[in-house]
Amino acid sequence: MSQPAEVAALAEAGAAIDAVHTRMGEWLRPGRTEAEVATDIAAAIRAAGHVTVDFVIVAAGPNGASPHHGTSDRPIGAGEPVVVDIGGTMPSGYRSDCTRTYVAGGPAPAEFTDYYAVLQKAQRAAVAAVRPGVTAEAVDAVARDVIAAAGYGDAFLHRTGHGIGLDGHEEPYVVAGNPRPLEAGMAFSIEPGIYLAGRHGARIEDIVVCTTDGVQRLNTTPTELIAL
Repeated sequence: MSQPAEVAALAEAGAAIDAVHTRMGEWLRPGRTEAEVATDIAAAIRAAGHVTVDFVIVAAGPNGASPHHGTSDRPIGAGEPVVVDIGGTMPSGYRSDCTRTYVAGGPAPAEFTDYYAVLQKAQRAAVAAVRPGVTAEAVDAVARDVIAAAGYGDAFLHRTGHGIGLDGHEEPYVVAGNPRPLEAGMAFSIEPGIYLAGRHGARIEDIVVCTTDGVQRLNTTPTELIAL
C-alpha cells in the first residue's frame, strides 16, 4: 500500500506521461513507421521528466490486435487505429504507465468505432468499481462483463490490471482468481482491451489509487478515441 508521499509521486509520474500523450499529434501520422513514432515518443518521455524509458508500444492496424506488440518498421495507414502504451521511471523511482488509442489521417472503421465505445464503457465501469473491500477479481469481472455482453468477450485477452509503484508490475493483480480485497492506498492499472486478430485492437489504461472511500485516477486525460 502507498503512503500519501508515494501517491503524490505516482501522480507526478502520471502527469508526466499524460503530457506525452497530449503531444501525440506531433508525431503520429500516416506514412510514418511505428518505430519512427516510438523514437520521438521516447525522447518526449525523457523530456517530460522521466529518467528512464521503460517501454513504448506503437501498434497500428493489425499490430494493435496483439496486446504485447512493441514497434515495427510497418508504416501507419490512414484511418488505422493505433494503440500507444508508454511508461517510464521518474527520479523518485516511481513508474508511469498509460495507454490511449488513436486514429490518424481518416475515419476509423465503423466496426472499430462500435467496439471502442464498448471498451470505454468497460474501462470507466471498472474504475468506478474500485473501493476498499472490493476484490481484485470483482473489478476484473466488471470490465469483462461489459465487454462480454457486447459480444467481444473472447477478444479481451489479458487481465484488467496490475499493481504499480517502484516496480512496473506488482501486486495487486486485477485478474480472475485473485480474491484479495482492495485496500486504501493500493495503486494499480485499469486497462481492458479488445483485440480482433488480423484487423485492429484497442486498449484504454489509467493508473488509479484506491482511496478510503473510492478511487482516484492518476491519469487524467480523456479516454475518448483520439482523432489526429
